[in-house]
Amino acid sequence: MVKQMIWTRRVWQGLGTVALAIAFMTACTEVPNGDNQPPVVNEQPPAENNQPPGGEDPTDNNPDSNPGETTPQPTVYWLKDEGDRLALAPVEVAPTAETPTGQLENLFTQLLTETPEDGLSSTIPPGTELLSLIIQGDGIVVNLSEEFQFGGGSASMIGRVAQVLYTATSLDPTAGVWFQIEGEPLEVLGGEGLEIAQPMTRDSFTTDFDL
Repeated sequence: MVKQMIWTRRVWQGLGTVALAIAFMTACTEVPNGDNQPPVVNEQPPAENNQPPGGEDPTDNNPDSNPGETTPQPTVYWLKDEGDRLALAPVEVAPTAETPTGQLENLFTQLLTETPEDGLSSTIPPGTELLSLIIQGDGIVVNLSEEFQFGGGSASMIGRVAQVLYTATSLDPTAGVWFQIEGEPLEVLGGEGLEIAQPMTRDSFTTDFDL
């Protein structure tokens, strides 16, 4: 009788152990989300520096993304009397041509034929004509009629050179200008022998002359 009770106890202990093992295995294989699918892991790293996932800022290729930069505008340069000296007086003009050459030709038409507004003047002699204007790789060739070289003293000569130079380079302030008179290089202007650098730039003008 005693042996039978011991055997029965061992059987129940064995069944209990098996039940615990089955419960443990069931608990280990349960999926928390209940649909037998593993949790989704986002392997996409976070974007850095506020850039999109592709790593490129779409504004990099946008020419309007730098509001601090300004595009040079077509400008005619007149002169203003400041008492003891002449100063350049820029007047912006609305674009009236589709090409840079066309825009510059229109600017020179105004410079050589129109009367500036009150308070402004020009030392370019009346009758001066633009014979041709060519934009080329090493600068802008401005070919003027012979009237450009007559009349006035040194201040007048320097003033007219500045007007032509700055008007011609209003679309590209760093460009050089080749001065010609009737198709020939202009090396010396006026009876006082004003030397004209070929090509002349805004930087070289401010170095060599003072309005």
